Amino acid sequence: MSFGDRLSDALYGTGWATVKRLPEPVATRLGRTLADLAWRRRGPAVLRLEANLARVVPDAGPERLAELSRAGMRSYLRYWMESFRLPTWSEQRVSAGCAIADIHRVTDALAAGRGVVLALPHLANWDLAGAWVTTALKTPFTTVAERLRPETLYDRFVAYREGLGMEVLPHDGGAAFGVLARRLRAGGLVCLVADRDLSASGIEVDFFGETARMPAGPALLAQQTGALLMPATLWYGDTTMHGRVHPPVEVPVSGTRAEKTSVMTQALADAFASGIADHPEDWHMLQRLWLADLAPAAGAPGGGTA
Repeated sequence: MSFGDRLSDALYGTGWATVKRLPEPVATRLGRTLADLAWRRRGPAVLRLEANLARVVPDAGPERLAELSRAGMRSYLRYWMESFRLPTWSEQRVSAGCAIADIHRVTDALAAGRGVVLALPHLANWDLAGAWVTTALKTPFTTVAERLRPETLYDRFVAYREGLGMEVLPHDGGAAFGVLARRLRAGGLVCLVADRDLSASGIEVDFFGETARMPAGPALLAQQTGALLMPATLWYGDTTMHGRVHPPVEVPVSGTRAEKTSVMTQALADAFASGIADHPEDWHMLQRLWLADLAPAAGAPGGGTA
């Protein structure tokens, strides 16, 4: 394990061990202070966030973009402060922490024995939403986690999410897909963060007027298992996180599997875009996303490895 990997693991370990013990007002102030410090430093992640937000809010001038990126960093650090503290929250606190509109679309389908693929972008706190599903709805679900370096850091994330009641699979392609398909055929719930492709088989979509690539998995799972595919979007309020479950994405009646997957993934992208446009400050996309940015010129924002 390299020094950088050991340092990353130690920093996250310290966060989980220390922040969860802080009084909540102190943790909130700490998160905001760290966010403002990172924003003032104008490092690559902040510049990439600002460049991404420029696509979402194309009419924003430099001052507005700066305001949005500062709010975005505060939202991002709120996510981390909440995540470090979530294992200590009571069931009542988790249940009161979310208000999700149209969740009946999910619960009605599951009650009827129909599997559901719930697809989300990186908005607000998807871990809190997952804890709310397992706690307030008493509904287990399966998800996947990106392999992180070092392996010990990945293990921390898996243990953390499993502690919140989730079944977590490694993002290892076909093996994970097969397990997800079995869960859906049994009438279960699968939740996937799906606004950024992590494989070489992503689907090109129009996203805020430019081409991006999103994962094919949600659409393929729905086609192969008969599960309903539903987009969901989240956003932060002052003390509560809000969300909405969008109407199901229909499987086209004609076309090849690839054509159907493309149409369905574009529908997901459109639903994600609507939620992101309404709450751009809560979109935690600090990596390159659009194809035009995947091979940026030297010195461009976000030129490092995502």
